[in-house]
Amino acid sequence: MKKKDFIAEDIIGKIYQNKYKKEEKLPTERELAIQYGTSRDTVRNALKKLVDLNFLDIIQGKGIFVKDIIGGSSIIYNSLLNKNYKQISSKILYLKEVFPNIEMQKIFDISEDEALWEYKRIRIVDLKKIQIELTRIPKKLFPNLTLKNIEGSFHEYVTLQNYNISHFITTYTSINLKKEDAELLNSKKGKAVMLIKNRGILSDSTMFEYSELICEDYSCSYISNFNPRLQTLRKNS
Repeated sequence: MKKKDFIAEDIIGKIYQNKYKKEEKLPTERELAIQYGTSRDTVRNALKKLVDLNFLDIIQGKGIFVKDIIGGSSIIYNSLLNKNYKQISSKILYLKEVFPNIEMQKIFDISEDEALWEYKRIRIVDLKKIQIELTRIPKKLFPNLTLKNIEGSFHEYVTLQNYNISHFITTYTSINLKKEDAELLNSKKGKAVMLIKNRGILSDSTMFEYSELICEDYSCSYISNFNPRLQTLRKNS
């Protein structure tokens, strides 16, 4: 992922976590550049993307401000939502404790010495391997996590721990299968698949999950509001 895209995605995540609130002024370009360890040009490009997507306003001479974001889920269908849990099983490849790299520190807003759980599993639907999932979660939220807890629905386990899941921020990207992943899915190297990056957020704005899923034969439908401002920008750019 390009640095500007990571910055944009991370700021969106922080908006939905209420770390940046409606009409709040964000740090300056210079401060964000220091925070993300990059150039002001890269930050400026990330901010432009968020302005185009209607998340931010940049007011000359005043600063960068968060716009009012309308909540609610837009997805109405994906390849797994029409499957009940009895049709979905998992092959757990590993569950281990890790310490966060710089990117994970930014995503979870934690220090380098705060441990994460990391697990990798293959999701199987109707006896067909369709998905590789790599997930990280803060160990402090789930100190007693075991292999059994991730054999089924991890989100069901989260709710059983008395956490309230609020929403997810999901990014879709088309990629080609690498050799290692192709072997795990019994597929062909180079096949086009979907990479889905998912941030799970609790009702108290805590980020409880960051997942990267590689999916074969994935499809989804969703509702999106028409954005006339973005339409005008695309027309005039």
